Amino acid sequence: MKITRKEMLEWLQSENPLDADELFRIADRIRYEFVGDEVHLRGLVEFSNYCSRSCRYCGIAATSRDVQRYRMSQAEILACAREIKKLNYGTIVLQSGEDWGVDTAWVAELLRMIKGETGLAITLSLGEREPKEFEEWFAAGADRYLLRFETSNQELYAKIHPNLENKVSDRFAILRSLRKIGYEIGSGVMVGIPGQSYEDLVNDLLMFKKLDLDMIGIGPYIAAPGTPLSSNQELRQIVSATVSMACKVVALARIVCPKSNIPSTTALATLEGASGRLQGLSCGANVLMPNVTPEQYRRLYAIYPDKTALNEEEENFSLAEWLESFGRKQGQGRGDSVNILERMA
Repeated sequence: MKITRKEMLEWLQSENPLDADELFRIADRIRYEFVGDEVHLRGLVEFSNYCSRSCRYCGIAATSRDVQRYRMSQAEILACAREIKKLNYGTIVLQSGEDWGVDTAWVAELLRMIKGETGLAITLSLGEREPKEFEEWFAAGADRYLLRFETSNQELYAKIHPNLENKVSDRFAILRSLRKIGYEIGSGVMVGIPGQSYEDLVNDLLMFKKLDLDMIGIGPYIAAPGTPLSSNQELRQIVSATVSMACKVVALARIVCPKSNIPSTTALATLEGASGRLQGLSCGANVLMPNVTPEQYRRLYAIYPDKTALNEEEENFSLAEWLESFGRKQGQGRGDSVNILERMA
């Protein structure tokens, strides 16, 4: 389905709930046509909350002095991988802050252990690292890399995500280099950042297409208490940071990038619980990321307040049964994107 910039703006700016319903129906139909009814499950392990960055909205930023920092051991992470395999999820997602205390060789060794014992697809989300590290990790067994660009408006990006000293951030260039190495690449944005415009969101959607992303993560902007943007006085709120607005962007992303994997993100559930998660799946999403991080660490990975973690073991329910209750089914295997499968054919 072709969609113009003008049409995207009209969908985003409409305040008529019937318009949103129609957009979601279109996106859900396209989701079914291109990626089917399977919902792929990715087991999320947040293995370190150390971070070198000072993002102005994030609860684990380097400037957050009250955070109890942690790094999980290889043995603890490997135990999580075994649990993910037992739950029949196809992918482990290893996520951390941009922790330069995590050694390149240590990660590579961990990847070889996980791949050798479980055969799981491995997604990394470790922030901006050096090209040689990406290459070493890919050779050791990493399959995918997630690096959100948060907003395509570079002036706004600089205001919320300061560069490291003597190092300019260029996430678009990093994503392109990851693609050249052979990774499935994923990125995404926050919806409702103070200072963000509807035109910015349209540019974000067009950037998804330009980058030909395999994975697209979209969630409402949520600032952690005590961070510079939590009591924002300098940037005007134009786009609402709500589940309904984020779902509009999810739906448009599905229309623009019909073959990409799109999760119903944790941020959607944080604002509206299971309803938010279901709304995401009903407007184009086809991935969930249950959190298998041990509880003693999970509560410390507080990038924003009241972060809801989907964990079927602790919540005593079956994700497969929940999905079947509204006509979807748990995906089998690795759940690679249609994009990369077609590139490899």
